[in-house]
Amino acid sequence: MLVMMTADLAKPESLSNKEFFEIWRQESVAAIEAVKAGAIKAIWKVAGEYQVIAVFEVDSGDQIDEIIHSLPIWKSGNAHFVPKISFKALRSYENWGEQLKSLAQG
Repeated sequence: MLVMMTADLAKPESLSNKEFFEIWRQESVAAIEAVKAGAIKAIWKVAGEYQVIAVFEVDSGDQIDEIIHSLPIWKSGNAHFVPKISFKALRSYENWGEQLKSLAQG
């Protein structure tokens, strides 16, 4: 099953911009490597926002927790940089179109 992760990042007031962006840079290196390895299908940074969107393929909901806790930002003790993270299951729009045929018939 494909899932979309949305993660909002926030810079703690106690950190300088340099420290914050270095931690984020380290996270980006790991994320880009995960894309190259196929662990992440795709990843984007939302323009103008401190938000990252990624698409993963998982076999179960258990893997979502595994993904969160394997992120370098979690392992380094900086999980508080990500005050909001969410996952949404995705389905094929083509399959939805097929289901719409029967739904539209009442």
